[in-house]
Amino acid sequence: MQHQAFLDLRTTLDLLKANGELSEVSGEVNWDVELGAVTREVLRRRGPALLFSNITGYRGPQARCSRLATGLFASFRRISLMLGFDQQPSNRALIEYVLKKNATLVPPVLVEDGPVHENVLTGDAVDLFAFPAPRWHHLDGGRYIGTMGCVVTRDPQTRQVNVGLYRSMIVDRNRMGTLIVSSQGWGGHWGKYREMKRPMPVAFVFGWDPVMEFVAGSPIPATICEYDVMGGYRGAPVPLVKCRTVELEVPAAAELVVEGTISDDPATYAPEGPFGEYTGHVSEIATPRPVVKVSAITHRDRPIFRGTLEGSLPGASGENSYMSSIQRAAIACNVLRNAGIPGILDVFVHPVNNGTTVIVQIKKHYEGQPKQIAAALWGSNASSHRYKFVVVVDDDIDPGDYEAVDWAINYRVDPGSDDIVVFRSTFGSALDPSTLLEHRQLSELGAGLWNRMLIDATRTWRFPRRPQWGGERFPPLVTPRPQDLELVRKRWREYGFAGWKAEF
Repeated sequence: MQHQAFLDLRTTLDLLKANGELSEVSGEVNWDVELGAVTREVLRRRGPALLFSNITGYRGPQARCSRLATGLFASFRRISLMLGFDQQPSNRALIEYVLKKNATLVPPVLVEDGPVHENVLTGDAVDLFAFPAPRWHHLDGGRYIGTMGCVVTRDPQTRQVNVGLYRSMIVDRNRMGTLIVSSQGWGGHWGKYREMKRPMPVAFVFGWDPVMEFVAGSPIPATICEYDVMGGYRGAPVPLVKCRTVELEVPAAAELVVEGTISDDPATYAPEGPFGEYTGHVSEIATPRPVVKVSAITHRDRPIFRGTLEGSLPGASGENSYMSSIQRAAIACNVLRNAGIPGILDVFVHPVNNGTTVIVQIKKHYEGQPKQIAAALWGSNASSHRYKFVVVVDDDIDPGDYEAVDWAINYRVDPGSDDIVVFRSTFGSALDPSTLLEHRQLSELGAGLWNRMLIDATRTWRFPRRPQWGGERFPPLVTPRPQDLELVRKRWREYGFAGWKAEF
C-alpha cells in the first residue's frame, strides 16, 4: 500500500471511476443553486463523487472550463483509495497512517514548467466568471469559487510557505472577497504584511493530487511547510513551478491557479458572505472584507474546476466533514501523545461535526485523566476551530458508535459532579451560530470566543470497591457469561426461528 506519486486530479478521477466511486453527470445542471442541491442529495444518498460535465453557460468548444469535480472526499472508502489503501482500514489504522505521513517530510522540487502554464491569462483576459464556480446554496451571498481551493502564501519575514483551505467569493471579473482569520496560517502572514503596509501575494490552487487538499485542511504546525508533508504522503517531492505574477510556487500539474494580492486598504474591501459554512448553518451577513486583486489565471488545457459543497447536516455530510474526521482525530491523538498522557487507545471524530466534538477512548490509569486530556487538547493551536466538546470513554466503549457513547454518557456521568467541566471564554470558531454574536466579532477579538465542555464518561474511581461486584467499583454488565453464550452458539440451529434466516 502506497500513495501514488503520479496522482493529479485527472488520474485521481480515473482511480475513483475504476473503483465504482465516480459518476459523471451528463444531464444539464445550472451552476446557480441547482448544482449544489444535486450534490446535497447525492451526499444524503451516500452516493459517489461527481464530475459535472454539462453546466449551464459552460458548454461547447467556446467554454474555457466545462467540468466540475466534487465529492471526492465524501466517504471513508474514497479517502482510503486516494491515500493508497486497497481496502478501507479501521479508524485506528487510518489515524496511525496519517500520523506517520504527517511526520514524514520530503521537500518539493522546482521545475522549469508544467501543464498549469499551458494557458496564461493576464490583464483584460482575466475573467473569474469563465470558470463554473457555483452559488452552492440559495442563501449564499454570491458564487463561491474558493471552497476546495488550496491557498498558498509566504511569511514575509521567515519565508515559510503555508498552504491552507480558505473560502473566497467572486466579486467581479478580477476580484475575490475573502474571510481571513488571524489564528489561521494565512492569517498570521496577513498580520505581518499589514504591519509592513504591503499587499500580500497569494495563489489559489484548484485541482491537483487530492493529498494537497487533505493536508491543506489540517492544522499542520506553522514551522512545517505543507508541501513537505505532501511529499511525505506521495513518497516523492512535489514538483512546483513559479507563479507568473507573484513570488510563490504551485504544483506544476494543477488544473487551475488564480494569482493575486490582498491589500489592507479598507477602500479596496468588498462585501463577502453569507456562506453555507461547515457548521451546516449559513454564516453571518455580508460584511466588507479584504479582496484578492487577481493578476493572473493559469490553467491546463480543458481544465477541471474543483469545488465542494460545505455544510455538515445529519445524514448528508460532505468532503470537509470526512477529511476533518480523519485529520482532526489524528492531530488530537498526536497532541495527547506529545503531552505524555498514557492509555490513549483510539480517537474518533464523527464526520457530521467536523471535529467540533472529539471522542477519546482510553485505558484509564488514574482519576482525573480525562481532565488532563481536555486540558491538552484545549491548550493546542489545533483547537482554534475544533474540539469544543471532548468526550472521554473507557476501553469497552467503541468511540465510533454513537449508541455506545450515548449509553456511557447516560450511565457513567453524574451531571452534578465534575464529570462535566465547562471551560469558559477560550479562543474558538467565529462561525459557530450557537455563540453570542459579540463573541464572533473577528475585527474586535481576532478570533471567536468559545465555552468548551468536557464530558468524562469513564467509570469513576471514587466509588468504593464492593466484593459482591467482584471487587469492582461499578456493578457488572448484563452481558451473558461465556459458558451461556457457548451453549446458545451450539444450539442455535435447534431453536427454529420461524420466518427468520438466523445466522450466528
